[in-house]
Amino acid sequence: MAGVTDVIFRQICKELGADVMVTEFVSAEGILQRDDRTRKYTEFTEDQRPVGVQLFGADGKRMAEAARKIIDWKCPDFIDLNFGCPVNKVVAKNGGSSLLKDCALLTSVAATVVHAVGGQVPVTAKMRIGWDEKSINAVEVARLLENSGIQAIAVHGRVRSQGYSGAADWEVIDAVARAVSIPVVGNGDITCGADAFHRKQTSAVAGVMIGRAAMQHPWVFRETKQFFETGQEAPEIGQTERWELMIRHCRMAVSSGRYGDEKQAMMSMRSRLMAYCKGFYGAKELRQRLCHVTSVGEVEDLSARECVKSPECF
Repeated sequence: MAGVTDVIFRQICKELGADVMVTEFVSAEGILQRDDRTRKYTEFTEDQRPVGVQLFGADGKRMAEAARKIIDWKCPDFIDLNFGCPVNKVVAKNGGSSLLKDCALLTSVAATVVHAVGGQVPVTAKMRIGWDEKSINAVEVARLLENSGIQAIAVHGRVRSQGYSGAADWEVIDAVARAVSIPVVGNGDITCGADAFHRKQTSAVAGVMIGRAAMQHPWVFRETKQFFETGQEAPEIGQTERWELMIRHCRMAVSSGRYGDEKQAMMSMRSRLMAYCKGFYGAKELRQRLCHVTSVGEVEDLSARECVKSPECF
């Protein structure tokens, strides 16, 4: 997820139980131009493995060249091709989910990248179930990807035109999983351990992928593992523990130097902090304050004040 799953957030998710992760998706053209800002999206630490670097683009040869460069730089555990992003600026460049409208081009891109790097690392793909409700072609696309040498597919159960509205169609995800022999990972509307367990039990998927739920609640990975082991939901994470994680995330962002000085780092953290505080006591007013923070100290002060006000503390 662009702007979310950077190297710092992935570290937090790994500590909280995430098994396999992918980087923020990155433009193949940006990699080839050696743009420092683009290249940093491929960063990961050794303790985050297994981890894949996710590429988007529409030129198979250029994407293959970019994949080779990434392998030379970091040697990720796999290269993941994004055929699912619905964002306009990506689709406008014929990337992401736009390739679902052009199966010949999609197949060419996948086969070219696999041929170029498949002997070094596996190549996987992320896709949606179609471009719109009239062109749900996930099964066809999955078979083409399998025949192109793709070794696993993650399927988000919405069409591009939905964005993130409406419900994910797990019947289509299940159909994809039954149509191919490679592992299929289901994605969409997984918000807790019970959701993950239900989808794993009622479909043919090899696993489940959690995305947006982790933005607000990265404990979801730990809780999911607990549900699979015990069949019971974990106790609710208290507001104190949430604040502790928020402050730690801020400190990690500042100390990394990844975003510039402290003010710049905290500006980049604002949206992350606002996501974390969903469901907090007085969340509306709190978000208004968080969208103006410029230092870790301000977040620490807010934490001290808000924890006193929270019913959890009484």
